[in-house]
This record gives sequence, structure tokens and C-alpha cells, in this order.
Amino acid sequence: MQYDITIIGGGIVGLATAYQLKKKRPGLKVLLIEKEPRLAAHQTGNNSGVIHSGLYYKPGSLKATNCINGYNMLLEFCNEQGIEYDLCGKIVVATSKEELPLLNNLFERGIQNGLVKNERLTAEQLKEKEPYVNGIEGIWVPYTGIISYKEVSAKLAEVIRKDDGQIHISEAVREIRKEAGGCTVVTNKDTYQTKLVVNCAGLYSDKIARMTGQEVNIKIVPFRGEYYKIKEERKYLVKNLIYPVPDPNFPFLGVHFTRMVGGEVEAGPNAVLAFRREGYSKSKINLFELAETLAWPGFQKVAWKYWKTGFGEMYRSFSKTAFTTALQKLLPDLKESDLEPGGAGVRAQACDRNGGLLDDFLILENDIAVNVCNAPSPAATSSLSIGETVSNIVLKRF
Repeated sequence: MQYDITIIGGGIVGLATAYQLKKKRPGLKVLLIEKEPRLAAHQTGNNSGVIHSGLYYKPGSLKATNCINGYNMLLEFCNEQGIEYDLCGKIVVATSKEELPLLNNLFERGIQNGLVKNERLTAEQLKEKEPYVNGIEGIWVPYTGIISYKEVSAKLAEVIRKDDGQIHISEAVREIRKEAGGCTVVTNKDTYQTKLVVNCAGLYSDKIARMTGQEVNIKIVPFRGEYYKIKEERKYLVKNLIYPVPDPNFPFLGVHFTRMVGGEVEAGPNAVLAFRREGYSKSKINLFELAETLAWPGFQKVAWKYWKTGFGEMYRSFSKTAFTTALQKLLPDLKESDLEPGGAGVRAQACDRNGGLLDDFLILENDIAVNVCNAPSPAATSSLSIGETVSNIVLKRF
């Protein structure tokens, strides 16, 4: 079968890219391939469902631009398609004087990114928003919301199919061969001729990129984020979303509290090295993938640089008491007995040879492929904007 464009990866970024391509150029023959028996099976389906505002991201970066544009596009799509969401807002909390300069910088960054409705909060005003929170100052971010990205993904797939786009599940790509006029994509089930490949493979995006002949100087390092849920009778401790002031030197936001669309309240996550790319629990180990990670020079430098932080995250992974202590910094009334095991997600974090954990989106091109090689949080919020960015790159060739 001959296609114009074959997209690899059925998470929300791959689906959004297919949606944008069919929207912009309805006549294109578009195929999306997903190796799992369902769509949105990994990062998309295991995140906490937050609609991010763009508060944290460097003004002018791909991350900031796509998050802010994607935020507006996401809400527009949901309004058109009847998908429920809740712009409940969140607070970012400083718990010590040492965090106040970082909080000030964060507030200014938000203004630079167009978040003019954000407000500074005193300790008393924090208590009005979240009565049980511990903090000396904070920021109120009314733009932040909650949603089900699985529902968004399902609707994107429905629209793609309605527009004659093809979606094949349970097909894993084994080989990509460059040929005259394009390439051949070989899966475990079939072979497809295509003019261009778009790689949205998430946790395996670096491996797919290498299949396309792309020179790739990064490796995807999987970090597992583990959550607890607050028991039903203690959910009143959290009204909406409570976040700490993030460490600017570490690409994770720290443990926080999130009310979800189903009514549950998540607490977490930590950030620990996963022992396989799809390692959603401590017992999931792939020795080959783990050895690849440990042998990567960039990861070795990250481990050396952040060993204290990493040890603390790992300790919290095995100690519910330590996890609770970290959460109590924001919510002192929380008890260990209030927590029950929740889910886990795995973040596909691109790491370069020099030990840089890439904070921005990374899109690489060659003659047969467009490779989305780093699309970390807020990729779900940003997905329709990322999809538009990728589709514009693709359509220059058609």
C-alpha cells in the first residue's frame, strides 16, 4: 500500500499531527501506526491530566510557544467536540524565604508568556484558595485546568478516521528502508511504501529516528513518576491543584497535588530511573535497555551531577514514609495513612552526550523523515500546536 505520510506512534502527539495534516491537506494519504493494541497507551494515557498554562517555560522557546498556542487550540477543539474540562486553576507555593526569588522569577516569566491574569498571593490568600496548604507566598494561576487526554485522543482518532485517515494498531515497526521517492516501512504485520515518515514514537523516538538514517546525538532516558492517591475521606485536604516552586536546575516539577477529572486526588510524582523504557513498576526490568541507559555517557554525567537528588527520589520510591514527608512540606495535615497506591507514568527524557537533559522540544529532519525526538511535558497540552508545527514542516515537501 502506498501512502504519502506514515506517522509512527499513536500517542496524542502522533494523533494531533495526523489530525492537523488531514485538516490542512484533506487529499493526503495518511497512515498512523501504533504498536500497542490501543491508542494513548503510554505517556498520554498515564499522565495526570493537567492543562498546563505555560508558566514555567523560557519565553520564546518551542516549549513556551507550543504550550501557549496548544492550550488555546486544545480548548477550542474540546469546545467544538463536546469534551469536558475544568479550568479550576492552581497555586504555586513558596514554603521558605529561600524560595521567594525563584517564585518572583516564575511570576515574571508567566507575565512574559502572556499570563497576565496570574496573581501574587500572601500566606492568608493561599489559605483562602487551599485551606490546608503550608506556604508564605504563592502564585494563583487561573489558566490551569484538568482534562482526560485519553478522551481527547479518542476524539482525534475518530475525526482522523472520518477524514479517511488510516490508523493501524498492534503493529510494531521493525525496519525503515530508504528507496527512490521515499521509503519502505516494515512492521510485524505488513509493509508500506511511503513518501515521508513522521516519528512520534515517544519512548522509542531515538531508535525510530536511527532507523530513518537520522544522526541522533541524544538518547531517551526513561524516568518513572510514581503517584499515591489520597483516600476518599481525606480528599477535602485538596480543593484543586497545589504545586511547589520548581528547582530550575532539574527538569521535573517536584511532588504536587492534582485533582483529576474523575474526582480522585493524586499526590506525586517522584522521578526515578526506570529499568526499561516502559517500566511502570520497580519489577519491570529489561537488562538490554537498562545497560544502554547506563552506558550512555550523558546519563553517567547526569547521575554524577544529580546523585543526591536521585538518591532521595529513589529512597522515596521505596519508602512511603519518606514520600509522605515530602508531601507534608506543602500539606502538613496529610498523614501516611491518608495515602493509597496510585498509578505511574514514564517520561521520555532526551539526554545528550554531555549530560544535558533537554528541556525544550527537539524536532530533527532528514530526506525521508521528520523526527520528534523530545516532547516532554507539557506535550499533551501542546499537542495540537506541535502537530501543527510538524505538519507545516511536512507540507513544505508536498
